[in-house]
Amino acid sequence: MKNINRRNFLKKSSLSAASLYMASTIACSQEKENSPSGGIYMGDFAAPKLEKLKIAIIGVGARGSGHARQLASIAGTEIVGIADLYEDLVDRAVNSCKKAGEGRHQNIKTYSGEENLWKKMLKEVKPHMVIIATNWENHAPMAIETMKQGAHAFVEVPIAVSLEEMWDIIDTSEQTQKHCMMMENVNYGREELLYLNMCRKGLIGELLHAEAAYIHELRFQMEEQQRGTGSWRTHHYANRNGNLYPTHGLGPVAQYMNLGRGEDQFGSLVSYSTPARGRALYAKNNYPADHKWNALDYKGGDLNTSIIKTHKGRTILVQWDETSPRPYSRLNLIQGTKGVLAGFPTRVALEGGVPGATDSHHRWAEGEQLEQLFEQYEHPMYKRLGALAKKMGGHGGMDFMMLYRIVECLREGLPLDQNVYEGCFWSAVSPLSEASVAQGGMPQKFPDFTRGSWEKTNALSIVS
Repeated sequence: MKNINRRNFLKKSSLSAASLYMASTIACSQEKENSPSGGIYMGDFAAPKLEKLKIAIIGVGARGSGHARQLASIAGTEIVGIADLYEDLVDRAVNSCKKAGEGRHQNIKTYSGEENLWKKMLKEVKPHMVIIATNWENHAPMAIETMKQGAHAFVEVPIAVSLEEMWDIIDTSEQTQKHCMMMENVNYGREELLYLNMCRKGLIGELLHAEAAYIHELRFQMEEQQRGTGSWRTHHYANRNGNLYPTHGLGPVAQYMNLGRGEDQFGSLVSYSTPARGRALYAKNNYPADHKWNALDYKGGDLNTSIIKTHKGRTILVQWDETSPRPYSRLNLIQGTKGVLAGFPTRVALEGGVPGATDSHHRWAEGEQLEQLFEQYEHPMYKRLGALAKKMGGHGGMDFMMLYRIVECLREGLPLDQNVYEGCFWSAVSPLSEASVAQGGMPQKFPDFTRGSWEKTNALSIVS
């Protein structure tokens, strides 16, 4: 013992404690696989038709306000309640809904000023569906209570922050027979829908590997110190070390590969983080020495790289970086035996070349060279809704298309495009990556949130 440096010993002891906690959490999660909820499997669940949707919204800040306005514009909806801690945000959302709905939403009940008034709203307005656009730690408890009160829950990403919460969401959904969908808007992007259609048609052969990311420099959010995203996300960056925001990149490639939907399943994950530098430097360079951001010990690495291995041996690289000065990217790459589709910029390479563009797979077809592919493989749903979605906006129209499709599925009694298990699988990358990083890159097994039922779940169809 005399040769052990005290600082290193304490550091290793701290890491060991974190590793033990993570290991215990994951062990408890795996036990849940053998404990059925007593409800019904929700993989292909279709709820009874609802001719007119009564909608309540919890949280109308940066994301929720846009959802409120767009939902109010869609036929067959009635906004019945809006809750937020801040009265000015509620008032703004109400006015926006009335304007977007052209006078249809005149009886919106409002709730503000107290932390838990959203619970009162659920009991008083009795909505059919609830949009939850609050800070991450509220997602699971709000979704669970929403389902218990008889409504379908639609949650911003991630669906929850811990594996325990994910299991609680799944059990509640199965027991109540209510949807709980994580609203992964990127699955409704034009290129993502195009690639889904091309994969389904076998254009790049058997799918072997994917690359997904959320590379988005967001240090400016630290200016939001009293309210807004930065006021609470900054603490996550300081206290957690892993991939904290995996779903924007992972959601689309997981659906290309049919993960959790009959063909293949999430297996295990290994993860590493770089040193934590950028947030501390940004705080030091932009705020006084005694500012609260300079008092934080930033533990989260600037960039996290995780690799997922599926049951069939396929691989997915998942990266996250909201700190480094670099251009935005989600990677969106899918490699098959006959070619590769990639994003940022959108480009395609096929064995033998892309017709009318390239003569071999050694060169990308991109830009105007892809017009023929878009014309031939454009997703039918984008053909139907793309122009309207682009006009309505929200990340180039993907937000509106997602909301429109949710309303359409509930009104017509169709299964949703994203089930509760997918939301949990994609979000589980965060706690699993934290465990792997804490254990020096040790592999972490994904819990099977479907309890073995993924094999009988249908692949996401190419809807028109």
